[in-house]
Amino acid sequence: MIRTTLATLSALLALALPAAAADDFIASPTLRASVTVTSDVVRVGDLIDNAGSAALIPVYRSPDLGTTGTLTVGQVLSVLRAKQVIGVMTGDLKEVQVTRLARTLANKDLETAVASALERRFGLGDAANINVTFDRGVAEMRLDASNSGALQPVATRYDARSGRFDIAFEIANDSNPAPTKLRFTGTAIETVEVAVLTRDIDRAELLKSSDVTLERRPKAEVTGEAASRERSVGMQLRRPMRAGTPLRVADIVKPELVVRDQAVTIIYQVPGVYLTTRGKAIESGAEGDAVSVVNVQTKRTLTGTVTGRGQVTIEGASHSAPMVPAVEQTSSLKRDEAPAPVDTAALLRNLVQAPASPAQIAEAQIPQARASQAQAK
Repeated sequence: MIRTTLATLSALLALALPAAAADDFIASPTLRASVTVTSDVVRVGDLIDNAGSAALIPVYRSPDLGTTGTLTVGQVLSVLRAKQVIGVMTGDLKEVQVTRLARTLANKDLETAVASALERRFGLGDAANINVTFDRGVAEMRLDASNSGALQPVATRYDARSGRFDIAFEIANDSNPAPTKLRFTGTAIETVEVAVLTRDIDRAELLKSSDVTLERRPKAEVTGEAASRERSVGMQLRRPMRAGTPLRVADIVKPELVVRDQAVTIIYQVPGVYLTTRGKAIESGAEGDAVSVVNVQTKRTLTGTVTGRGQVTIEGASHSAPMVPAVEQTSSLKRDEAPAPVDTAALLRNLVQAPASPAQIAEAQIPQARASQAQAK
């Protein structure tokens, strides 16, 4: 009987010892050096580890969204004692930092959301070309971190004449079944990237790289196709224009290399023959343009192509008559007899008067042989 009683007591003691040991190692509440919260209040469980049943007790208002506040250890312990929370371990801490998380919507994010809601609607084009201005200066917007959803437009109004918009958005909320609602008003204008003059430019000037810059302008200011900077440099204007004027494709032309009444060089060119003479331009033209010129020696009007500054080229027949057969057809020349020298002046007068045929070119090159053949007949 005694042995049974002792065994029972031993068993009870064995069961009781682990429980007592566990009580000896219960973790003490410990103050945290850094606290992060998402709600608008700071609770005991946010400030200390192992808060137990006191964890949900509110003790402070949270800092503003996206900001950090600092509390001294003395302030924190005083508030905790008032909430019947004692025995908190602080270690070497001197202060506690409390940060409130937030979702930040930058001004650019909001502009993009509005432009995307208007994209290809109400006569507007791509969102990237829509310039958005809010009625109130919206630098950025901070929302509770629980607002994790995308900005979804739910109501959109736009006046194409004034450019005014009124758009309502909703954002899904993780902690609340009802979405967060936002509303923005302002002006949205479609723009285009266009070359703009940096100084006053006269019609006769060539546009240099420093004369043109790229800017975004309202599309309504640029009627027609906007000119790019690359396309404008090296061109001329159709009329004088002032600094700050946006350029259209219709405003620029290729530079005039020949100007009316200008002294020009007339070039007559056929395979194997290249002749020049003086002339006067009757009309202006850019490279590749067909213009009329007057040969100052013969007073004849010719039509040629502008091929350089002050230079007009008249193309002749694409194939000239072969030289050797032309000599062999002349019966008055012996095979070992050299042909008479070519009259270059006569050849020049003949060729610049009008485009020559192959026969005319051959005739101009061997005038003496032709004359001898006529006498033989």
